[in-house]
Formats: sequence, C-alpha cells, structure tokens
Amino acid sequence: MNQGENSGPRDASVLALAGERVLLLPQKAVYWPRLEMLVIADIHFGKAAAFRSFGIPVPHGTTNENLDGLDTLIDATGATHVLFLGDFLHARASHAATTQAAMLAWRRRRCDLVLTLVRGNHDKHAGDPAEALGIDLVDEPYTVGPFSFCHHPDIDAPGYVLAGHVHPAYVLATRSDALRLPCFVVGPARMILPSFGSFTGGYTVKPAPGERIFVTSGEAVHSVR
Repeated sequence: MNQGENSGPRDASVLALAGERVLLLPQKAVYWPRLEMLVIADIHFGKAAAFRSFGIPVPHGTTNENLDGLDTLIDATGATHVLFLGDFLHARASHAATTQAAMLAWRRRRCDLVLTLVRGNHDKHAGDPAEALGIDLVDEPYTVGPFSFCHHPDIDAPGYVLAGHVHPAYVLATRSDALRLPCFVVGPARMILPSFGSFTGGYTVKPAPGERIFVTSGEAVHSVR
C-alpha cells in the first residue's frame, strides 16, 4: 500500500490498494478510475426529515446539499457508476414526499448512471429506496475485482474491504488548540470511509497498528499518520 503520484481530481490523494489505483477525494469519497466508480458511504438521505417528524427543529436543504455534492464529484471524476456503502436512507420518515421528489428529479437528470446500494443497518429499518430511482440493491459483502464493498467494516469478506458505518473522524491537536476532521482509515485489509452525508456527525477514531489516517479538510486530503 503506497501513496502514489497525485493525479485525477485536484487535491485527491492517490493510493495503490489490492493492486488497484484509487483516489481519496476531499469531498469524503473514493474514486476507482479503472471502473469509473465513485464510492460513497453513509449519505443518510432524509435524516433531517426524520428528525423533523419527531418535532425536532433541524435545518432544511440537506437532501439537495447531498445531491449537489454528488453532482460535483460525478462531474469532476467522470464517474459512470456510483456505489453506496449502506445507509442510503436514514429512517422510514426519509420517504417523505419532498425528499423523494428531490431524489427522483436528480435521478432523471442522471439517468445514465449505474447506481448500486450495499444495504446497511439503517436501510433495513428505512426500507429500500423507491424503485423509480433505479438502484441495484445488494447485500454485503459485494465483491468486484479485488474489493469487497461492505457497510460494516468487520464483516468477513473475500477481498480488500471498503466500508462505512463508523463515520470516522480524527483529532489534530496542538498545545493550545484542536481540530476534528473527517478521515479515511486505511489498513492492510480494509479501508473505512468517512460519512458523505451532511448532518451525519462523526466518531473519533484511534488507528490500530498498521492503519494510516488520511484527514480531509473539504479542500484537500492529508496523511497525518
């Protein structure tokens, strides 16, 4: 596993994993150039709507923010396939009409994209996305080439695992200040991606032996250990 020469979208970090070249993107996603595949973890569509259904006042517009983020990455990479590593929908309330309308309008604009969802724990509670979204639904581990795409990072899988679920973040600290940033956790047999969705939070991680941490500021990806 070696960090390679930076290429592809600006400020991506290029890694060699399982004999393949992949890009860690500042926008908290992974791109696999050989298959033109964009890998997204934990987008949690409809999380804000789910909170509002319980009377909790949270911001509107997170669905469109997530869709705009997808558009930016698809345009930057030229991806033809987007693979979601679980937790596509947050809860049953995520099927709210306004959330679904925004997603369907986006899908009509991106009708040529192949979309695949590896079901996660929230998807099992929320139910499958609307059939009109044209998403291929699979269970973990979903193996393509040397990679096994999963939601849970500790699942037994035949390939190098790319997973989500954890929403990893890492604290950069000085004597007088600290900054907590989303991160990629890259180990010998698996990578855990940061959560892509807005309004999803994060869990502070400490790397295990043999793991590397790549933080993202939203503008660039940096190896910090």
